[in-house]
Amino acid sequence: MLDKIKQAVLEGEEEMAIALTKQAVDAGFSVRDIVEQALIPAMNTVGEEYERGVRYVPEMLISAEAMKGALRVLKPLLAQAGIKARGKVVIGTVEGDLHDIGKNLVAMMLEGAGFEVIDLGTEVAAEEFVAAVEEYKPDILGMSALLTTTMPHMAEVIEALKQAGIRDTVKVLIGGAPVTEGYAVEIGADGYAPDAASAVRVAKQLLGVKT
Repeated sequence: MLDKIKQAVLEGEEEMAIALTKQAVDAGFSVRDIVEQALIPAMNTVGEEYERGVRYVPEMLISAEAMKGALRVLKPLLAQAGIKARGKVVIGTVEGDLHDIGKNLVAMMLEGAGFEVIDLGTEVAAEEFVAAVEEYKPDILGMSALLTTTMPHMAEVIEALKQAGIRDTVKVLIGGAPVTEGYAVEIGADGYAPDAASAVRVAKQLLGVKT
């Protein structure tokens, strides 16, 4: 049953993933086993295949949607099962930038890897990022930009975190088409990811989670 759920996610069969997850719950499979032996391994495989060039962004999105469908079935049961997230991530696209496909994919891949994700959406101002860090106390703050004109807002957010006295409480991970590792170093971010698959890997590294 767990292998079938994993396969449904890999193939992007959302309705099948949902139906099989419901069947697994009804058959007595634990939420922990479904998450840790089916959903997370499936999304790990998706990320690995993307990095090897076997899978492309549209296929990643389809698998991520299937995983989210299965997670919706399990969410009411997760707290009861006592399953702790691998970490908490606040994510958003910076001020002036409406692009969200990459950011959405990163959020879904992180959820599939066992992280709790709070998605602030697009055009998120520095003060909104700061307020979210203060409210949710995440382990990681993720910022995305797809335009060279909006990239500087990433530096503004890091400066705003310093001004609020909370920069040291959160790891900052940035990414997006024009963003580079050099820019991440320049503005004082803790990590850089060029795509969704590597974002999961870097997030795990930042928190010392075994990959």
